[in-house]
Amino acid sequence: MGGNQTLITQFILLGFPLSPRMQMLLFALFSLFYAFTLLGNGTILGLICLDSRLHTPMYFFLSHLAIVDIAYACNTVPQMLVNLMDPAKPISFAGCMTQTFLFLTFAHTECLLLVVMSYDRYVAICHPLRYTAIMSWRVCVILVLTSWILGVLLALVHLVLLLPLPFCGSQKVNHFFCEIIAVLKLACSDTRINELMVLAGAVSVLVGPFSSIVVSYAHILCAILKIKSQQGRQKAFSTCSSHLCVVGLFYGTAIVMYIGPQHGKSNEQKKYLLLFHSLFNPMLNPLIYSLRNKEVKSALKRTLLKEDTS
Repeated sequence: MGGNQTLITQFILLGFPLSPRMQMLLFALFSLFYAFTLLGNGTILGLICLDSRLHTPMYFFLSHLAIVDIAYACNTVPQMLVNLMDPAKPISFAGCMTQTFLFLTFAHTECLLLVVMSYDRYVAICHPLRYTAIMSWRVCVILVLTSWILGVLLALVHLVLLLPLPFCGSQKVNHFFCEIIAVLKLACSDTRINELMVLAGAVSVLVGPFSSIVVSYAHILCAILKIKSQQGRQKAFSTCSSHLCVVGLFYGTAIVMYIGPQHGKSNEQKKYLLLFHSLFNPMLNPLIYSLRNKEVKSALKRTLLKEDTS
């Protein structure tokens, strides 16, 4: 056993078992989506930095969400594209562990950032007169730093439990990246503690935060319904609709993947669901915020007009 453990220095990512022609098609398609993800989130970041009217807590949080989405995609998509071109090309053990750690870090951080953003909307709509006092820049920075630090620490717990495991026999990871559940299946020792921690982590960063978001929006809905003017209600709804779309996409797919059953035929379906989660979500987020948000569209127009006149 000890000899086998020392030989395990790399893994093979199985990805998607498709014909070479289909793999080439997916390579072109996913490369396009990846470019849109980087372009869309980069544009959001650029607009928030360049336009002083977007220097508000809401867009400060949105800028960090864009950073997470870029990092999310950069962590998983390039390796997936490599495997589509050369399915037999391995990933090193260290590279696999790093990818697992980074994916968990960004996933946890995004969960917590979405909670912070819902709290921001709650304060803005339910306590508008006290908004600037409650959501000071000091508070905003603390909330964002807390999200990042907790994201790293929670991912570190999984990594510390994963690294000592012995890996022997098959080195083939049935996924398009080093997803923690898929990697655990290759360990040749008892992984019940690891699986329990994955479930506990999912419950703590998905169910708990999602419940707090639901409570926040219940209060927001009550506050909006009390607004007498229809224009006021529409403005309040418009500030929340983009965030609600992103929350639905992110939490919906994540809860199904990590809190649903981890065994059986549904596992293959979860691989494709995680593809949506790690590739399409980061691409759709900037589209949702730009297409449904008048302030972002106005900032884009102002930036483009400045470039034309210069």
